[in-house]
Amino acid sequence: MQDSPVHPDFTVPPDSSRRSGFEITARHGDKARAGVISTPHGPIATPSFVPVGTKATVKAVLPEAMADLGAQAVLANAYHLYLQPGHDLVDEAGGLGAFMNWPGPTYTDSGGFQVMSLGAGFKKVLSSEFSGGEKARTANGEDDAVAEGKERLAHVDDDGVTFRSFINGDVHRFTPEISMQIQHGLGADIMFAFDELTTLMNSRPYQEQALERTRLWAIRCLAEHARLTAEREGKPYQQLWGVIQGAQYEDLRRRASHDLGAMDVDGQRFDGFGIGGALEKENLGTIVGWVTDELPEDRPRHLLGISEVDDLFVAIAAGADTFDCVSPSRVARNSAVYTRTGRVNLTGSRYRRQFAPIDETCDCYTCTHYTAAYIHHLFRAKEILSATLCTIHNERFVVRLVDEIRAAIGSGDFEALREERTGAYYGEAR
Repeated sequence: MQDSPVHPDFTVPPDSSRRSGFEITARHGDKARAGVISTPHGPIATPSFVPVGTKATVKAVLPEAMADLGAQAVLANAYHLYLQPGHDLVDEAGGLGAFMNWPGPTYTDSGGFQVMSLGAGFKKVLSSEFSGGEKARTANGEDDAVAEGKERLAHVDDDGVTFRSFINGDVHRFTPEISMQIQHGLGADIMFAFDELTTLMNSRPYQEQALERTRLWAIRCLAEHARLTAEREGKPYQQLWGVIQGAQYEDLRRRASHDLGAMDVDGQRFDGFGIGGALEKENLGTIVGWVTDELPEDRPRHLLGISEVDDLFVAIAAGADTFDCVSPSRVARNSAVYTRTGRVNLTGSRYRRQFAPIDETCDCYTCTHYTAAYIHHLFRAKEILSATLCTIHNERFVVRLVDEIRAAIGSGDFEALREERTGAYYGEAR
């Protein structure tokens, strides 16, 4: 349908001899860069948006359709796949890619975020709802916060996390070693170290405690990763990326970046880095900049949970290379779609007779085959196809935008593209 600079080849088997690598191919300004991450299942041209397939599927969309819309890689969730169907089963199936019929590169997260969000009921958001100071304390003045109306399902200690399954209430235990064992079983090309994700609700003293805990867990993750890599000799090499926490404190972010960037456990280093944690939208570029100031230039950086138009430009300008987010597919299932001139809701009456695509500038499968009026009807009739068509559109929108940003870095047109895209997207009310 549309050209993609790196397109998954459904006939090429993984090459177990290919290890990690990252090459910078172009730069813009002080920190924005384009490059290529090498993996056993193919290259990832960066900057790149990585769609989220939480349970080994991007909800409502075939893997073949994700490849067709230009996705270079997908990210699955270690926590969910551990609970169902189990990492041992995925390993037996040949790994995540083989299990879900996706032969391109794959990522898995460590499960730390889900333990926090499902365990305490808080979600990761870019917002100003909590901004430090008095608001950083919980309602009862304690750090052991639980969202209103939720029961705590997870308890953190220095060795790991004990939590209850959200499926059936069974008790489970994650440690850095167990997270590595799960992710090695899942077989993703890129996986993340086990970390403790704090929220903006937590106090400064707790942020410091959690940061040190995450540093010690990172050492254990590197050691276990090295052991498992040797034990599973002959299988494709899996990259391990460390996760930078520190909330909105400059000294903590810089300390974590320096510590993990320089970390070496018997010759095993992190192959890349994830930038995690809850933070305010207005501080995104500043915080990413603190982190990239300290991290080594020769390894890629992934910003977890980002997909908004302005956030992508801000983060790339600050030195981030890859991104993932559930938002494009989540909002699509609720009738919200992205267009060049802003986000719109297709259940609105104005779309009942729009016998034209959602966005005439879009080259996705949905916009080249279906009208907004038809998709409006599908939502009103509660037909499942509505989720499929809108998810394809939204994922293509974000993937294409980041592809355009990558090309603009190479051509020197980054600032012009930024002005054009953000101006069109936020400048006109829909």
